[in-house]
Amino acid sequence: MKMQTSRAKYHLGQVVRHRKHPFRGVVFDVDAMFSNTQEWYDAIPEESRPPKDQPFYHLLAENDHSYYVAYVSEQNLIADYSGEPVDHPDLQDLFGDFEDGRYPLQFQLN
Repeated sequence: MKMQTSRAKYHLGQVVRHRKHPFRGVVFDVDAMFSNTQEWYDAIPEESRPPKDQPFYHLLAENDHSYYVAYVSEQNLIADYSGEPVDHPDLQDLFGDFEDGRYPLQFQLN
């Protein structure tokens, strides 16, 4: 049996943006492989459904209209080097102040 090991390309506190959709966000958790519901996965149009065997990222996301939590495959993300902070209202619960293009973790992981 071949063991699949995938390394996350993006890290906690990093600002990223979606390749196709107009939103950006801050990574607050990473799943080594898809671990959302099958129902969620099936809701993605088949032609743009990403493979499950890659890292998936939980983002505190924002677009021009709202703030929300997004779950995005690694292949659909790119690093955001704009230097612009993200305004999501939950950021201060998890991270310190935006510095050097990223957010430092603010809480202890157990």
